[in-house]
Amino acid sequence: MPRQQQKSGGLSRRQVIRTGAGLAPLAPLAPLAFLANEANGASLQPTATARACIFLHITGGPAQQETFDMKPKATGAARGEFDPIASRVPGIDVCEFMPKTAQMTHHLSIIRSMHHDQTFHGGGTHYNLTGRPHQPRTPQPEYYLDSRDAPCVGAVFQQLIGFRAGLPASVHLPFWIQQGNVGRFAGQDAGFLGQRFNPLRVFHVGKTDLPGSLPRTFRLPDAIPVSRLDRRTSLLTSLERGRETPETPSRWKRQRERAMEILHAGGAWQAFSIKDETPETRELYGDHKFARSCLVARRLVEAGVKVVQVNWPGHETHFDTHGGHFPDMKNTLLPPMDRAYAALLQDLDQRGLLDDTLVVWSGEFGRTPSLNGNKTAGRDHWPWVYTSVLAGGGIRGGRHFGSSDPQAAYPHEDPVHVSRFVATIYHALGCTEETVVHDVQGRPHHVMQRRPLLQIF
Repeated sequence: MPRQQQKSGGLSRRQVIRTGAGLAPLAPLAPLAFLANEANGASLQPTATARACIFLHITGGPAQQETFDMKPKATGAARGEFDPIASRVPGIDVCEFMPKTAQMTHHLSIIRSMHHDQTFHGGGTHYNLTGRPHQPRTPQPEYYLDSRDAPCVGAVFQQLIGFRAGLPASVHLPFWIQQGNVGRFAGQDAGFLGQRFNPLRVFHVGKTDLPGSLPRTFRLPDAIPVSRLDRRTSLLTSLERGRETPETPSRWKRQRERAMEILHAGGAWQAFSIKDETPETRELYGDHKFARSCLVARRLVEAGVKVVQVNWPGHETHFDTHGGHFPDMKNTLLPPMDRAYAALLQDLDQRGLLDDTLVVWSGEFGRTPSLNGNKTAGRDHWPWVYTSVLAGGGIRGGRHFGSSDPQAAYPHEDPVHVSRFVATIYHALGCTEETVVHDVQGRPHHVMQRRPLLQIF
């Protein structure tokens, strides 16, 4: 964007700060990025079908053979121990431990030919959330969060549309995607867009801080009403006036401005609490952390949030089933996932929200066609073919696209690269192939890396 074009926008410094501020720690502002919202508005489709997106990231890599791509005629370990069951749609079978999802297949477009080449969780997660390959920065790749990462889908919309009605464009819950307690995987934040465009992260730690309870971040002490907080903020502002320099941008001031927006938003932040939901609705989803997070996600898109990412709570259990694959899938993983996923689709549909809410179900990769040599039998990482699922938001349901070979090892028909999958998400949300975002140096980057999969609309 030429410098002259920047000036013609007529934005004051105060307006610029209000437009670009975020809740997370902030990077120095880039002059060209100031006008990102205005510049990209023209490249968003005004009549896009999907108003919002709920991205269910099934952390660990769920086995395609034990979910949506059963291989009852396969030989050896590819056959697995589970049987397929017929779904609501003739010709589409799913795992026997997904009976509730089986009744929702008329909403689903099941992509059975997904693929990429990243065999580590970090690289696969980055690819799945950004549509771009992770760029290793050492001889042995480190896939942990870095300012040079590509931005996730939510961060892109945080720059494109910013805060609305006191709520951010993007929210992540209930946990980081990470390697144990060591490193948080790349691709979960704004990366090269700058920290001010990070999604709002509402993470829940411990047994008492559960998804669906009002985040502690939004709770004022009983003795401090919003009016009193306003007076304190005004006093702080007056004390800070005159202390700022171009070399020391007021990052925390911008954070406070966004926080105050939330507190003054007429209770919009109450969307994070499920206390007003009926017992029947809570029962529909279940009391698992993933289930409660899915319910919160529905409330957030109802309140106006553009992108909500729900990460499977891998701190407790995860789909990285190198051992104990079949008992873990049967007893711990599939039942709560099946219940919550089906409940989310049913709830959105009954409220008239599914038509304009894109629901994404995907892990970072799949699992090996053969079982490994562990005593408890497991499947290892396999990015060469796996399954992802889209529903709602203009997607034609009751069908599958692409296929894997008889052993669920490689794509057989219509292979879909993960970059094309993410481009499809952007397309559903109103982006075009010309839509760009700007990094912290003001350089433009197209949000789509490949053409979207138009055949499923």
